[in-house]
Amino acid sequence: MSVLTARLAGVAGVVATAATLAVAGAGSASANTVNTYGLAPGQTACIQQYASYQVRGDGTATGGGAKFKLLDNGVVVQNTANRVNSYAVELRSAYGNFPGPGYSSLCATNTGTTNTIVTLHLRTDSEF
Repeated sequence: MSVLTARLAGVAGVVATAATLAVAGAGSASANTVNTYGLAPGQTACIQQYASYQVRGDGTATGGGAKFKLLDNGVVVQNTANRVNSYAVELRSAYGNFPGPGYSSLCATNTGTTNTIVTLHLRTDSEF
């Protein structure tokens, strides 16, 4: 390896590390959280991030579905009465239905008798 090649490799490593740190250092308000979980009967999965003025939650479930709920600082603000295969909720200050700044959580619970796969997607503030 020549000296020039070694220097270029070193610079590329520093740039890659800086880019990784920049992404990792982004605040939770820009997290745009998406996760997929396999849930056995009775299991619950949640994702969470901070919302200053608006929040949107989307969820999908396979098979018999799941019950979904959106919480604001641990208090349920919207939920499904029964198992469903898709769910969407949007709360905005501009619509007058946003409960106020705080940590929003989107949860799915498998209340059925068979396994289900759920995908939870939570966006806040400028993410949508």
